[in-house]
Amino acid sequence: MNLAVRHFSGRTGSLLVNRGIRLHVCGILLALLFGVFAPDVFAQRGAASAPPRVSDPAEALQDTLTAACRHDEAAFAAHLTNDSAQAYRALTQEQRVAVLRRLVLLDEPGRPLLSASEGSAVVRCEAGGVTTEMHFGAAEVRENLAFIPVSIPEGADTQSIRFGLVRESGQWKLLSVGLLMLDISALGRQWEQADMQARERNAIATLRKVGNALKTYQSAYGNLPETLEQLGPPTHTQGGASPEMAGLLDSDLAKGLAGGYRLRYSIVPASGEENESERYKAAGFMLAATPAIYGKDGRRSFLLDARGALRGADKNGAVATADDPSIGSEETQP
Repeated sequence: MNLAVRHFSGRTGSLLVNRGIRLHVCGILLALLFGVFAPDVFAQRGAASAPPRVSDPAEALQDTLTAACRHDEAAFAAHLTNDSAQAYRALTQEQRVAVLRRLVLLDEPGRPLLSASEGSAVVRCEAGGVTTEMHFGAAEVRENLAFIPVSIPEGADTQSIRFGLVRESGQWKLLSVGLLMLDISALGRQWEQADMQARERNAIATLRKVGNALKTYQSAYGNLPETLEQLGPPTHTQGGASPEMAGLLDSDLAKGLAGGYRLRYSIVPASGEENESERYKAAGFMLAATPAIYGKDGRRSFLLDARGALRGADKNGAVATADDPSIGSEETQP
């Protein structure tokens, strides 16, 4: 089987992938560490997952990379310092797995293979026809600190990165990758902030989508719906689209639910029109989006009107108003 080999690069500050793509080590580490852990996984395994005391830092690093290769979250956490392990367990399942994926550059759990080449340890991780291969150099030990160069061959080239470990309670624990210290707690907060900003952008895009659906409904039926539910999909018994179920939005949006945000809809009657039919056709609307849980799902509240003007601000969870700052179109896309 033809196995592609992916590897880190410490000399150039990059990470080489088998297709020639270079990723900056800092970016790799941030992706590595942006995760969030649910403690139930560790509660089930408990002390059984704690590694035996290892006096050799190279052996400890082998065990760390082996756990990452297998996507063994509990075993990997046992190879982190106490502070990092606590922060790691506080991350979500998806983010925990992302840490392990980035460390060995494999999306699926792999099969670790340990061997030696010219007197140095070699850790290979194989999954789905792709193998990552890391050759250990001699450990440089300074009292309670150890630094291990790891070389990764790719064709005629060999790149390397240095892992740092610290002795804690008689065991060697992963401390750094290259020149970057592992600060999972800080990086977890950054990831949380990034997720919140993504939800805010999604809320803006959703307001635009619902606003377009309202305009389509008004054009088709001559008036705006009384509620957003009338924009939802028709049931099997109802047949095709109708003013009661126009089929312009999915069921969640029609209920006012938008990925951590709640939607509020109101009709703005037209002024200056004597004909009732024309008033219906000229009526406007206001669409508001507020975070379901302020500070977790989002901070800003948003308001969209029938002309497409979008406003928003941090309202501590309250509804945005027409007096809030205008938001540019660059924030529309998630």
